[in-house]
Amino acid sequence: MIKRNKLFLIIFLLINFTNLLFAEGDFFKEGEKKYIEKDYDNSKFLFQRNIVFNPKDIGSYLYLAKIFNFEENRKEEEKNINTVLLLDPKNEEAIYMLMEVELKKSNYSKVKELTESFSKVCKDLCEKKDLILDSLKNLEPKNES
Repeated sequence: MIKRNKLFLIIFLLINFTNLLFAEGDFFKEGEKKYIEKDYDNSKFLFQRNIVFNPKDIGSYLYLAKIFNFEENRKEEEKNINTVLLLDPKNEEAIYMLMEVELKKSNYSKVKELTESFSKVCKDLCEKKDLILDSLKNLEPKNES
């Protein structure tokens, strides 16, 4: 009788664990779908939920940064971009987004440094580097030693 109960418990736990694994994969896909539909509140919730199950999921942090950019929440945007770069230092989209953030802060030296990093890793967004460089020309060097 005890062996039977243990077996039942093990089967029950395996089924629930399997369901949980399938569900966590859906959070990112559903969040991406909601993001495309411009349902930012629900997509933000789904990406945050995905991070609970997958704390190293770069895509969720990147989408959260985009949502916070749209909401003009610069602190959270930058925090999520920095998390992406911590997990993947060569993520060209995150580097580009951070360049835009630093450009808004008029942080000339940081943008220049990021531009050099961006040049080394860019594959899909290389043409955007020229936009940043043009914007840099309009800035006064700030704290450059």
